[in-house]
Amino acid sequence: MNTVAKPSRHNPAHASSLAPRIEAIDWFNVEEELNGYGCAMLPKLLTGDECDALTALYPHEELYRSRVVMARHGFGRGEYKYFAYPLPPLIAELRHRLYPHLVPVANRWNEVMRIDVRYPAAHPEFIERCHAAGQTRPTPLILQYATDDYNCLHQDLYGEHVFPLQVAILLSEPGDDFTGGEFVMTEQRPRMQSRTEVVPLRKGDAVVFAVHHRPVQGTRGAYRVNLRHGVSRLRSGRRCTVGVIFHDAS
Repeated sequence: MNTVAKPSRHNPAHASSLAPRIEAIDWFNVEEELNGYGCAMLPKLLTGDECDALTALYPHEELYRSRVVMARHGFGRGEYKYFAYPLPPLIAELRHRLYPHLVPVANRWNEVMRIDVRYPAAHPEFIERCHAAGQTRPTPLILQYATDDYNCLHQDLYGEHVFPLQVAILLSEPGDDFTGGEFVMTEQRPRMQSRTEVVPLRKGDAVVFAVHHRPVQGTRGAYRVNLRHGVSRLRSGRRCTVGVIFHDAS
């Protein structure tokens, strides 16, 4: 039987050049974009070499806890794999270093939406909360699409404890590796038509976005709007993406 390895509190990630890149991001602008649109771009989060190294992990089945063929479940077309613990060092570092910059937004959103849950400042403490509730399966994943594949609009919830923001990183180069396959997000406000956001990612770019809802200010105060995300149909080629989800699954 497989056992779940718990991330180390003392050494959650390896040292790399990722840390200064993340610190250099204009996080004030990221929060403004999240508040206004429910998503924000993080340009050039990963280098081309880092993207290629992550893509090269795809065939190594020993790294994953499960594989999902989307067509079998009505999720779309294509496939994805959930990493097992211990996570690859770069994936672990992304989780560890992005979370502290997103947790203030998550806590402010919950306060505005009158949700009592507050998130701890460091990611290991949040993972401990998930594991104590039986959510012990890691959720970072790698997705692969070929011509005519797509991902239906969905939400990545996985259990009672949900961190309200997540990150997707494009590992392939539009135009060179594939055409089509845009990241798409929809937002449904009460008594209104759905609004669609298409995020123009390049290789190494990331998008941080709301997992399931966010606050919007109305004439009578803030209210929640519901969001879903997906990927439009690939016209040609192959597209690979990594998803960094901060809560674990039950």
